[in-house]
Amino acid sequence: MAISRDQIFEAADQIAAEGQRPTLEAVRKITGGSFTTISPVLNEWKAKQKASGEKVKEPAPEAVTERLAEVGADIWTLALELAHSRLATDREALEAARAEMEAAQAEATELADRLAEEVEALKTRCADLDARADKAEHEAEDLRGQLTAAQEQARTADARAGELRTELDHAHQEAERLRAERDKAQEQATASSEKVETLRADLATATANANQAEKHAASLQTELAKAQAKTDAVEQESKDQRKKAAEEAHRMAERLTATQAERDDARTEASKAREEAARLSGQLEIQKEQTASLLSRLEPARAAKSKGKGGAE
Repeated sequence: MAISRDQIFEAADQIAAEGQRPTLEAVRKITGGSFTTISPVLNEWKAKQKASGEKVKEPAPEAVTERLAEVGADIWTLALELAHSRLATDREALEAARAEMEAAQAEATELADRLAEEVEALKTRCADLDARADKAEHEAEDLRGQLTAAQEQARTADARAGELRTELDHAHQEAERLRAERDKAQEQATASSEKVETLRADLATATANANQAEKHAASLQTELAKAQAKTDAVEQESKDQRKKAAEEAHRMAERLTATQAERDDARTEASKAREEAARLSGQLEIQKEQTASLLSRLEPARAAKSKGKGGAE
């Protein structure tokens, strides 16, 4: 938001009332805005303060003018010409010094504004780098959670494969037992023709049981193969995810390191910019003091000019 001339005047009055010297930085802390806007208005305020503090110059007394007239109009004319010549020379030097001072002050205020803008930009960049680092850390945490879930699925598949292998072993044992019973029944059928029909029936039953057991074993074998394939797929997926997570974590670590380095560089640049701004501000204050000293030395020339005008009248 733009600041007005009255706001700058009020801030300068407030600082002066507190017994302090109104500077560009002190006024800017109260009003905000840029040094470029504040500088000319503050110079106007200082000029008014100085003008209000000057004493009223009185013309030369009549007795003096009469005395001078008695001494001689020629001497007075020569004195006026000398005073006017010196005053013109001093005025030219004053104007040159003032122009140089104003140019330096304008350049310093513009540089201070640019440095302030750069500092704000660096602060924004630091905040952005911190946010990106936090986001990368959250992404790495999510990948670690996904890797843990995949490992848990692999362990579950391994346990299921073990159970299927146990069931297949039991099925094989049952098939062997049924084959043994069938063989025994066949031997009994050969040894005793009287029990042929019964043994044939038992044999048929045993054969059917054996076939059923073999089918069950084949079914278990198929299920075991599927479970093994699923286990292999889960293990491969787990390996891929672990590899991907490790690569992603490595990339995240590199990105985090890079962002931290950028943030440190940005903070270093911001610190240098603040130091440079402080240095320029100090130089500006020194320049102002030198200008004030120059003006104070030029005051006698002004007084002489004013006195010369009064005498000429």
